[in-house]
Amino acid sequence: MNLQRYEQVSHAQDLTSFRQGLIDFANDLDFGLVVGVLAIEHRGPGSRPEYISVGNTPQGFIEASKDPENARRDPVHQRLMRQSTPLIYDQDFYVNADAGDLWEIHAPFGYRTGIAVGVHMPGYRRLLLGVDREKSLPKDPVKLNRMIADLQLLAVHAQDAAERLLVSTRDVAAKPKLQPRQLEILKLTMEGKSAWVVGSLLGISENTVNYHVKQLFKQLDVSTKHAAVLKAMELGLL
Repeated sequence: MNLQRYEQVSHAQDLTSFRQGLIDFANDLDFGLVVGVLAIEHRGPGSRPEYISVGNTPQGFIEASKDPENARRDPVHQRLMRQSTPLIYDQDFYVNADAGDLWEIHAPFGYRTGIAVGVHMPGYRRLLLGVDREKSLPKDPVKLNRMIADLQLLAVHAQDAAERLLVSTRDVAAKPKLQPRQLEILKLTMEGKSAWVVGSLLGISENTVNYHVKQLFKQLDVSTKHAAVLKAMELGLL
């Protein structure tokens, strides 16, 4: 693979050029579809991973894949979140994982066979990178291993750009605007104070505190007070 292709991805200055670099790289490998996903794991109880993606995923596929249960069942996603070794997948792979119905959903959009890798990053983050196409992968082990090696090297080059571009995009889009009273409640909660104590200190009722806490859960997409504090800290709100 031409070194320029790796540099096109690693030196990307914005999300558009990063996306185009991934697409050009995939096309050089004879794959029409590519996606890079930054998975961010939150460590607090009740927290759920965040996924920020970039690529040329067809809109129809996005609409057909909205069911979160299908995403959790997807054996490619499950494997990549657990291991760092490259993964080759096709219809047999899905059928053997009791997820043949998911392959049937994916196949009409060009997702019939592919290669994917996952790379650990600092801060409980992982970069998932996959290329897909309709035709079978080469039978020649030398050619296939070359494809896998190229994709692995691309993932290494893509890490810094993914961190720099995808995280900043997520922070701008996902950073909620909290009211001053909500921030006061979060700060006191961070100190371990109960809803009753928080209410007494702020001169409001315990029910009002609990109402604000429920609103915080929705705005921060968490289900516990501890997770709300952690998420607010991650977003630079506290």
